[in-house]
Amino acid sequence: MSVASTVPTERRAPTREQLRNDLWLAGAMLVSAILSTWLGHVAQVWGADPPHLGWGLLYCLALTAPLALRRRVPEAALIVVAAVYFVGMSVHIPEMYVGSIALFIAMYSVGAWVIDRRRAMIVRVVVIVGMFFWLIAAMFQAASDPGGETAAEFSLFSPVAALMMLQFLFNVVFFAGAFAFGERAYAEALSRETLEQRTRELEREREITAAQAVALDRVRIARELHDVVAHHVSAMGVQAGAARTVLEHDPDAARRALTVVEESARASLVELRQLLETLRTPDAVSPGDSTLRLEAIGELVRYATENGMPTTFSVVGAPVAASEVAQVNLYRIAQEALTNARRHGGPDARADVRLRFDGDEIELDVANDGRVRYGGTPGLGLVGMRERAAASGGWLEAAPRPRGGFLVRARVPAGASRAAGTAETVADGSEHGVLA
Repeated sequence: MSVASTVPTERRAPTREQLRNDLWLAGAMLVSAILSTWLGHVAQVWGADPPHLGWGLLYCLALTAPLALRRRVPEAALIVVAAVYFVGMSVHIPEMYVGSIALFIAMYSVGAWVIDRRRAMIVRVVVIVGMFFWLIAAMFQAASDPGGETAAEFSLFSPVAALMMLQFLFNVVFFAGAFAFGERAYAEALSRETLEQRTRELEREREITAAQAVALDRVRIARELHDVVAHHVSAMGVQAGAARTVLEHDPDAARRALTVVEESARASLVELRQLLETLRTPDAVSPGDSTLRLEAIGELVRYATENGMPTTFSVVGAPVAASEVAQVNLYRIAQEALTNARRHGGPDARADVRLRFDGDEIELDVANDGRVRYGGTPGLGLVGMRERAAASGGWLEAAPRPRGGFLVRARVPAGASRAAGTAETVADGSEHGVLA
């Protein structure tokens, strides 16, 4: 049995632990931003007249607080961080590094967590384009500053042009890295979730397979116990009843009947012991070690005759080599059919067993002319016979005959069909050495 596999198209929502980690990240970034702003204020990175330090603290809070929600609402977090960063740099807040890191994290989070990939692309592109427009405008403003280098002194290899180019390339690498890392994180998350899902599906399939194996073993054990016990116990019941009937006026006949009962009981115990030993053995005996062959059907016929049901046996056609599975299952079908005929056919029942070789197929007929006790629901014996025929790649018919009596007919390939179900065939094959 195979479990249908589906590939996830979107990553799972963030876990509680991940959301808690975002709070810790926002807190750490806030402390770092405050420290960076204070040091920049002391170092006078924007000159001797920077904005009041209180504005710097407000900037730090507005810059880092959205990171606490970077997995819940990543697009909003990116837009807020980008806007705050723009305002802070425009008014010369003396913070030089944490703002860039916060912007990188916010843009990465959009690529890594937004399920709507089209919206994630649009939001990042809009922010990147806006930042580059701002950068270009700031560079041209700096180049045209009257207090700086004049237009005549500005050239491709001037310090101002080199600084502009350096800033431009840095921002290209900065935004490209944030974009690429976010895309890669999303793709890796999908791959990881696909692998986890397939692992779960394989685990479920393994559990289903194990349950099926247990069910097959239960069916196999139940079928084997039925075949072993019913065959001998039914004969014991017939002989015990005969012994009780003739006990007073024919003690010798009663003694012979009780002897048959004793032999049947011993044979039943031997077969049950072999069955239990096989079940307790880790490596089951192979089918090739079984002694249950088509030739042994003659012994079943003799046993049925000795137990009060006259039975004939005939072979039609030239015998062909048959697989161990086919031989054992046909033997068991013949055994169960004769047992049912002896149990339900009545005291005057007679049976006829025919084994027909037809090319590469084998047909078994077990007919009796006794009473018919056949209801709409088949018994365990009929179910077991059908399972054995199916395990050999064939079919079985069991129904009353028009002229009276009952007919069991099974037809199987000489070689077991692989299409009949590998698990069932293996289950049957592992039991064939039980009664060796």
